Amino acid sequence: QVQLVESGGGLVQPGGSLRLSCAASGFSFSSYIMSWYRQAPGKERELVVTVTSGGGIVNYADSMKGRFTISRDNTNNRLYLQMNSLKVEDTAVYYCSTRIGGYAYWGQGTQVTVSS
Repeated sequence: QVQLVESGGGLVQPGGSLRLSCAASGFSFSSYIMSWYRQAPGKERELVVTVTSGGGIVNYADSMKGRFTISRDNTNNRLYLQMNSLKVEDTAVYYCSTRIGGYAYWGQGTQVTVSS
């Protein structure tokens, strides 16, 4: 079955960096578009960025352009999100996601807290 497992979250000071990872299994990872989403407390889940199966970037949310970088390793079935210059407002649970056959799959999420 499809499994997405995020890791790499934690507590970081403003201006710091984190690298999130998503381990994918149960499907042909290299064939599918992958995305990172996030959900801050009291807010709706929002799209962070999407990457095509071949590694092309589809879009970044405006607030994250220039600070976040998505990448994928199709050999090892992993999705990454490098986050630099983190801000307090980046605090959220971050999820990786894919859509297969019209159905959206999500990981359990990893908490990112940006605080001094």
